[in-house]
Amino acid sequence: MIHVEELSVSYGAVKALRNVTFSAPTGRITAVLGSNGAGKTTLLRTISGLVKPSSGTIHCDKTALVGMATEDIARFGLGHVPEGRGVIAEFTIEENLRLGVLASQVSAAEGLERQFELFPVLGERRKQYASTLSGGERQMLAMARALIGRPSFLLLDEPSLGLAPLVTAEMMRTISSLCLSENLTVILVEQNAKSALRIAHDAVVLHLGSVIASGTAESVASDSDLRRYYLGLVQ
Repeated sequence: MIHVEELSVSYGAVKALRNVTFSAPTGRITAVLGSNGAGKTTLLRTISGLVKPSSGTIHCDKTALVGMATEDIARFGLGHVPEGRGVIAEFTIEENLRLGVLASQVSAAEGLERQFELFPVLGERRKQYASTLSGGERQMLAMARALIGRPSFLLLDEPSLGLAPLVTAEMMRTISSLCLSENLTVILVEQNAKSALRIAHDAVVLHLGSVIASGTAESVASDSDLRRYYLGLVQ
């Protein structure tokens, strides 16, 4: 479980997160939703140690993450797929994946075999440069690189960004399947609230850095005011 308690983050005079508290249970997908500027990406970057909070705590199971170096958080078992499919275009698929095992106890051979089982298209093109991949394939590669070290916790930032609807649907099915097969604790940040709520078990809604609603994905999806005013969804 990931538990965030009274987490606040400021960029100078700007408060990006304000006393954010929520839990993401083990083996479940927790969607973090809200409009642009709500603080979603800042939340993930703070959990993974890239941003230092001004106050509050973050625990993965019983381990406190605040104050840990980013590389130590990765070694502990937290994978982070940032917004924008941050793969190295000049590297091959295999070279990108080998980077993912550097901060883990998993051997390169074992890790590659597992990811090529999960994402067969990557195995078929393992010597192909990442620059030649489609948007959906790059997103697969970014996810595989985060998963290759066998994390227990996975942060996903806008995995559907820029993808066609059919590719988005396939990506969401992959995330749902991985959560079940790997028993992952998943926090899914998504602008596409409709797609996220279809696969999520729980949901948190942020607005201007504060939690304005949380509960099961079903309860959030059925709240007409949340759908209309904060999630951009209409009946």
